[in-house]
Amino acid sequence: MGCHRHLPRNCPPGRRFLAGLVILLLGYAGVGAPWVRAQDWAALREAMVAEIRADVIATRSYIGKGSLQPEVLAAMGRVPRHAFVPDAVQPAAYENRPLPIGFGQTISQPYIVALMTDLLAPEPTDTILEVGTGSGYQAAILAELVGQVFTIEIIPELARQAEQRFARLGIANIRVRQGDGYFGWPDTGPFDGIIVTAAADHVPPPLVRQLKKGGRMVIPVGHRFSVQQLLLITKDREGNLKTQQILPVRFVPLTGDH
Repeated sequence: MGCHRHLPRNCPPGRRFLAGLVILLLGYAGVGAPWVRAQDWAALREAMVAEIRADVIATRSYIGKGSLQPEVLAAMGRVPRHAFVPDAVQPAAYENRPLPIGFGQTISQPYIVALMTDLLAPEPTDTILEVGTGSGYQAAILAELVGQVFTIEIIPELARQAEQRFARLGIANIRVRQGDGYFGWPDTGPFDGIIVTAAADHVPPPLVRQLKKGGRMVIPVGHRFSVQQLLLITKDREGNLKTQQILPVRFVPLTGDH
């Protein structure tokens, strides 16, 4: 559904540049103006990617690397984040922070979207399951990198909006289902990768079962009012699981009948 942000937060120079650029754009576009020239959106995306790179360096002691896959950063630079947020917050679309999308949900911080995507190690032929469609931004990033994305959203209106957004943007390799993502999408699995964009208090067993051998799952685990951990779970060729803590985070809770 969305991440509030990663907890070890710095404010690199890229953020100050981005804030200045947003102010400049607002000066001629008008606060809340839904459209800015394409080249200006592109400049904002470029600045956003620069800040993601800076955040990766700042958190390398947590994530164990100083850079992300070039393909992931390229996808972040292509997908129009401003098309996935309400008009009222569109001028802030490329700030490296979460933004409200309604229904008590948020679109995740771009750094977190990039990191979680990178942790999946996506391949062009992969089939990925996303739990928590939200605005659809994370699914759209994945759709740039893999063959097929299946995404589940529990809030009917968000599921409907995301499906319409994908159609409007011409993204054909995403399927949306409205329902409880805790139980996954068993009739389309198993999946090469599973990404969960809301925090559970445990790793859902149905998702573990739907993860292919050799697959990866990225999921925040923890309670709403405590520190959550972003986990990378890998299933080896024999079906054994390995769990690695990546980063303390704060996500909205995973909801549903479970």
